[in-house]
Amino acid sequence: MARPGYFLIDTKGEIREKFFEAKYRERLSGSNVIAKLFPELGEEVTNTVKAPHLQLMLEQSDREAFPGSRITLTAVLRLPPDVHVYAPGTKGYKPINLRIDPVSEVQLKTVVYPRAKVLYLEAIKERVPVFGGTFRVSQEVQVATAPDFSNSLGADGKIVTIAGKLEYQACDSRICFLPTSAPVQWQLKVLPLDRQRAPEDIRHK
Repeated sequence: MARPGYFLIDTKGEIREKFFEAKYRERLSGSNVIAKLFPELGEEVTNTVKAPHLQLMLEQSDREAFPGSRITLTAVLRLPPDVHVYAPGTKGYKPINLRIDPVSEVQLKTVVYPRAKVLYLEAIKERVPVFGGTFRVSQEVQVATAPDFSNSLGADGKIVTIAGKLEYQACDSRICFLPTSAPVQWQLKVLPLDRQRAPEDIRHK
C-alpha cells in the first residue's frame, strides 16, 4: 500500500524536512507542505473580511481536495501601529480565538498561533502576552474518509463550506476596545478518489 510523503532537500542534497503520515489515508498535498514551510508562498487569498480595529484576510493551501487530504486554512491579521490583541492564555482580557463550527465532512486539527511577545503595561504594572503587526493563525483540517461520504461525492465532487468566527479584543496605548468577533468562511471542493487501476504492465506483481 502506497504511503505518500515529502522530503525537503537543500542545494547540497541534504534532507532538511520530511512530511509523512502514519495512516495511509491521511495525505498532505504539495501546496499544504509549501504552506507549512513558506506560509507566504503556499497559500492564496480567498477573501477579505471587514473586521473592527484590524484587517483580516483568509487564505487556504488548496481549493480542491480528496478524502483524506489535509488542508491548511489561515487567517492573516494586520493590526495598525500601536494596536495589539491578546494571545491565548491571557488572564483578565479576551484572548484571540479562531473558532470553527463542526462540520461532518472534515476533522478539525489543533489551531496554531504564532509566538507571542510580552507587553508591559506601564499604567497597571502588568505584563501580558500579545500579538501585533501582521501575523497568521492557522487551522489544519482533514477531509473525511468514511465510505458513506466518499460514495456521496459523485463524479463531480461537492463543495464543503467551513465557517466560524475569529474572536478577539483589540487595544492601543490608551484604550481597550470591547471584545468583538469577525465571521470567517472557506470553501473547499472535495473530489472523488481516482479508482481507475494502473495499466497492467506497471502493476506490482
